[in-house]
Amino acid sequence: MLKNDLLLRAARGENVERAPVWLMRQAGRVLPEYKATRARAKNFVEFVKNPELACEVSIQPVDILGVDAAIIFSDILVIPEAMGLPYQMIEAKGPWFEKTIKNLADVEQLKIAQADDLDYVMKALQLTKKELNGRVPLIGFAGAPWTLFAYMIEGSGSKTFSKAKQFLYAQPQVAHALLEKITQSTINYLKGQVNSGADLLQIFDSWAGVLSEPMYYEFSLHYISKICDALSPLVPVTVFAKDAHFAIQKISETNCSAIGLDWTLDPLKSRGQAGNKTLQGNADPCLLYADEKKIISDTQHMLRAFGKQRYICNLGHGLYPDLDKEKVKLFVNVVKEYKWE
Repeated sequence: MLKNDLLLRAARGENVERAPVWLMRQAGRVLPEYKATRARAKNFVEFVKNPELACEVSIQPVDILGVDAAIIFSDILVIPEAMGLPYQMIEAKGPWFEKTIKNLADVEQLKIAQADDLDYVMKALQLTKKELNGRVPLIGFAGAPWTLFAYMIEGSGSKTFSKAKQFLYAQPQVAHALLEKITQSTINYLKGQVNSGADLLQIFDSWAGVLSEPMYYEFSLHYISKICDALSPLVPVTVFAKDAHFAIQKISETNCSAIGLDWTLDPLKSRGQAGNKTLQGNADPCLLYADEKKIISDTQHMLRAFGKQRYICNLGHGLYPDLDKEKVKLFVNVVKEYKWE
């Protein structure tokens, strides 16, 4: 039994005493404690593959920031690697793939990943679940198929992902074949996460906003919907599609439980588009650079706008590494101490 099940109740649309709060990238560089743990690994990929270190940094935000959930420390690019496309994380530059996908032959060489191919993530989840000892829920996650596709074609991050989009236009059937393989791999992976202790799942579609509306529905949401169909009978699933402002209503028509909103979206308008889904978000991470008075007033305004029920408090994207830990704690405490009418 969970001592604090606010997040799960909110995700399922059940009544809560207050809004739960957790933060994207909470297990990360905003915490000096994370940096100390990270220094014990040779590089980022080795860090991700070490279950003990991943467990340690997953729990740090619960102890230090007081958030209402832990999210397992990992990376979305573990799926391409498990499919046969290894990656590196270059300091100050981001992910890099030596080999990229260029044609059908490349797609056919990839395997459909199984949960066992990612046993280090499963071990990290099991360890973290045990160490949390029922204090708060544990969130598992994966990248959306389109976002993973974009990295697998592009080979690195990009402002436009024009190579990936070119692939959609020039080789649409091959694109669908690759997206289907990624989707099946992700379903296997997330089912493994649930079996290893994840109480809730989040799908990160970080590059949703580079696609047009029709392209988004065809090449992204179609596959996200398949993942929701497979996983939602097991645990609540949150879909976070950054910059896909047009898609809230369509996302609400999938079998997800909650919809993550970036900071550009209006809470009341989003409520009107989201049906009976729980909403998650959506403070601008840059708010946490402001003075304490501004952080308190803007956070309270956001809470009033969303309301207490069917709401999970979060940022509109992840924490930035140079944010002051004390201001992050202030944000969390404002949410936890807010007096609901």
